[in-house]
Amino acid sequence: MTRIAAVGDIHVGPDSAGQVAPGFRHLAERADALLIAGDLTRRGTPQEAEILLGELDGVGVPVVAVLGNHDFHADAVDEVVAVLEGGGVQVLDGTSTVIEAGGGTLGVAGVKGFGGGFAGACATAFGEPLMKQFVGETEREAAKLRAALEGLDADHRIALLHFSPVEETLAGERPEIYPFLGSHLLAEAVDTAGADLALHGHAHHGSERGVTPGGTRVRNVAQPVIGHAYRVYDFAAHPDGAATRPAPRAATR
Repeated sequence: MTRIAAVGDIHVGPDSAGQVAPGFRHLAERADALLIAGDLTRRGTPQEAEILLGELDGVGVPVVAVLGNHDFHADAVDEVVAVLEGGGVQVLDGTSTVIEAGGGTLGVAGVKGFGGGFAGACATAFGEPLMKQFVGETEREAAKLRAALEGLDADHRIALLHFSPVEETLAGERPEIYPFLGSHLLAEAVDTAGADLALHGHAHHGSERGVTPGGTRVRNVAQPVIGHAYRVYDFAAHPDGAATRPAPRAATR
């Protein structure tokens, strides 16, 4: 069987040493890989990335991640990625990876994503240059996700993002900020290329479950939403990733 553990928005900071690791202590007994849906750090510093590596030490399974908006804050993305990948965390950005797990293969395509809104209430690349740049960023992220998914050859395919591809998993957030939490263009990329499951974070006050217009199940795995150190998705129990099991609660930070 193929099982993945997923979480987002762990926001590791200078005071997080020793606080995150206990939640991952028995992860290898429950899952074949750990996927992190962005906001690995609090302010995007290499020092915070080093602390995260310490918390992941001994997790015992492959770790795959995308960056979130917090990971960009210090304008040190290259350094953060270098630290993480030097410590064995694979960071995806319009790229993909295939993991041998449970006698099968798990393909993960990842991007950060970006905002823009959803059908009927979305930004368009029209008017001021800044608006065109804003929407253009989402268009590029969606195109990267589509290409990465289309290039995957695996038994199960997962789209890993930070920003949401659907409105449903934002329910609980103020509707006024939906355009800053995700974009329908990301869902279009998932539906066009095909995936068994899409995972994201970012919406701390959102809802866990949603579905794209094309029928792909979407899960918001932001830690404040799932209320645990991670959530387990068992593809043997349900091939579309709908079957889930909670993990122990994360340590209070």
